Amino acid sequence: MDVAAYALGVLDPQDVERFEEHLATCWACAAELETMVPVVGLLSGIDGETMMALEQTHTDPALLDRTLMAVRRDRRRTRMRQIFATAAAVVAFGALSGVGFATVFDDGQRVPQAEPTQSVPTAAPTAEPTASGPGIGFIEPDGEQHDATDPATGVKTTMWVANKEYGTQISVWLTKLPGPRTCRLVVFRKNSTSEVVSTWSVPGGGYGTSTNPQALQLSASTAATVDDIAKIQVQSIDVHGVATPLVTVADL
Repeated sequence: MDVAAYALGVLDPQDVERFEEHLATCWACAAELETMVPVVGLLSGIDGETMMALEQTHTDPALLDRTLMAVRRDRRRTRMRQIFATAAAVVAFGALSGVGFATVFDDGQRVPQAEPTQSVPTAAPTAEPTASGPGIGFIEPDGEQHDATDPATGVKTTMWVANKEYGTQISVWLTKLPGPRTCRLVVFRKNSTSEVVSTWSVPGGGYGTSTNPQALQLSASTAATVDDIAKIQVQSIDVHGVATPLVTVADL
């Protein structure tokens, strides 16, 4: 609901600031926000009567097709006043989310859309990583996928590494990670320097274990480009600050 409210521009300034701080470290919310952009653009160009029709589609699915045709026509009209763009959009978005839809129409073009799903939490349930993504409903992040399992610790990871204007974005999925412990994500550059890009605590049940089947998802970034990175490593840090490797991705 926070992602939807942010996309529609109805959060107050304090909530916007808190959400954007969260968005900077949560690729799952960022991916969900991206899927909502076409819906928000669609809602911004329709009038009050069409909004009311959208509200009724959750009880009468047949209205959805007629409403979408009206949207295509009304997109060519003058943009509605700001009060409709805010208040009515919230009602209409709730109606659309309730029934789900496979496509929307954009000036006569059919644009495929994903079915609505619940927000993916930071520690997301499910199965172990696979080549196509670590579980049903999982939204694969941007970038090249790398899988690794450490033969000594048994910790498993899937990492997605993507070149960005600011450097490199790293999305991480971890399972078989026991706790309690403190961990960190370290980037090793080809020039023999290293950088800690993220730290976190693992609860007693761990992540992706028999005690706690939920896997851990996290994201981080570095100014280094993908070509400058030699390897990325998850490390465990003891009370004395001594680091122990848990799992390493080195095939970049």
